[in-house]
Amino acid sequence: MIEIKNIKKGFGDKAVISDVSAVLEPGKCNLVIGASGSGKTVLMKCLVGLFEPDSGDILYSGQSFTSMNKEERKSLRQQIGMLFQGSALFDSMTVEQNIMFPLDMFTENTFEEKLKRVNEVLLRVNLKEVNQKFPAELSGGMKKRVGIARAIVLNPRYLFCDEPNSGLDPQTSLLIDKLIKEITDEYSITTVVNTHDMNSVMEIGDHIIYMYEGIKEWEGNNKQIIFSKNDKLNKFIFASEFLQDAKDMRMLEAKGKIDNDRNMDELLK
Repeated sequence: MIEIKNIKKGFGDKAVISDVSAVLEPGKCNLVIGASGSGKTVLMKCLVGLFEPDSGDILYSGQSFTSMNKEERKSLRQQIGMLFQGSALFDSMTVEQNIMFPLDMFTENTFEEKLKRVNEVLLRVNLKEVNQKFPAELSGGMKKRVGIARAIVLNPRYLFCDEPNSGLDPQTSLLIDKLIKEITDEYSITTVVNTHDMNSVMEIGDHIIYMYEGIKEWEGNNKQIIFSKNDKLNKFIFASEFLQDAKDMRMLEAKGKIDNDRNMDELLK
């Protein structure tokens, strides 16, 4: 579990994150959504230590990350997996070498032990016979899966994904979403995903935080978001008439399933 307590972060005179608090639970896909400039990327960078918050605290399983020394943070980072927006694979390394890189950094395992683990995670992300291929030989979806394999090779307790579907076609995006969700459920990982992809929100959004101009504007799940009364969130989600029509249809369907004696306000909370 990750607890975010009253985090604030600014650059110069500009406040980027203003007093954000949340609890990110294990075994759930915790999605952070918002328009460009909303603060979601800065929030993720604070969570992994790339930025230091100006105030507030971040707790990993009850331990304060912000007050840890260098060695304590290094130990914690061995429990963190990261899937970068562009996959961030080393072009000069093979798939096998890319995935083995964290094992080389953080373990003293033999080559045979590391190779066995590499093959295990490749199998988990449904990739076979790609060990000796270079990133340039892979499709966008395959690169993402290699990135996921590298992110989970150390059996992390926490997984961070920055725009995992960026640059992918809709069908491949669904496959990546499904894989992230399966891994989160299977290993009870605390997964944090920054995304603009509304398909991801509806498919895997166990817990959703909507950021607006550095503020946590709304919080809920993918079952509640469609019925939100938050104007800023609705404008962000239903930016087109097509999506607004889809919302109206969902609302009508939901109303039809409610008993006459149940107050609609209860559903719309």
